[in-house]
Amino acid sequence: MKDKKGTATSSEEARKARSAEALRANLLKRKAQTRARRAGEAASRPQGIEASRPSSES
Repeated sequence: MKDKKGTATSSEEARKARSAEALRANLLKRKAQTRARRAGEAASRPQGIEASRPSSES
């Protein structure tokens, strides 16, 4: 919201600051997840269409 002079109010600035902080935290979390996936081994469980088919192990 803007006051009569056309400047942003402190509540708007606080909201933008909170939003920016949340975006930064999310970015850092996603980067950490990507690094962990890259450093780890490939998943051993099947994925995609093969995972939905019944296994023939009897």
